[in-house]
Amino acid sequence: MSDPVRSDTAPGTGLEARRSMAVCALIGAAVMASVDEIVFHQILGWHHFYDRSTSGIGLLSDGLLHTAELLALVAGFFLYADLRLRGALAPDHAWAGFFLGLGIFQLFDGVVDHKLLRLHQIRYGVDVTPYDWAWNITGLLLLLIGVLLGLRAGRRGGTGPAS
Repeated sequence: MSDPVRSDTAPGTGLEARRSMAVCALIGAAVMASVDEIVFHQILGWHHFYDRSTSGIGLLSDGLLHTAELLALVAGFFLYADLRLRGALAPDHAWAGFFLGLGIFQLFDGVVDHKLLRLHQIRYGVDVTPYDWAWNITGLLLLLIGVLLGLRAGRRGGTGPAS
């Protein structure tokens, strides 16, 4: 006989709504890190994660970023599977968290990594201004989508399917 679901751990309520959002924010950040690393570091070859040293150090930094994003994806999906198996996933909160994670990673990379720490730029040998604007506006839009979905989830209770 299974225990009844407590009201504070039911999908869309308190703890599980926050957990659904946090788990999917982790997945969202890892997905955006993967897109950045695969598209901009590997396919386009525009930069490495750390471009203030030798090419070898740049490749090493890309490998470390790739390792971190894969570990975050694996951990995130294990946590997601746990929520699903327990019937505790709050879908609306999960979608909000996913977009929050996408946006937070994008903005952190664009503001902290690119401008404050100057670990790398989006691209070299060109005026980076339009690239910076596009990168950061995209991050802001993703973050705004996450905030709006989170507000909607809070109003709806987050138990219905995300549409």
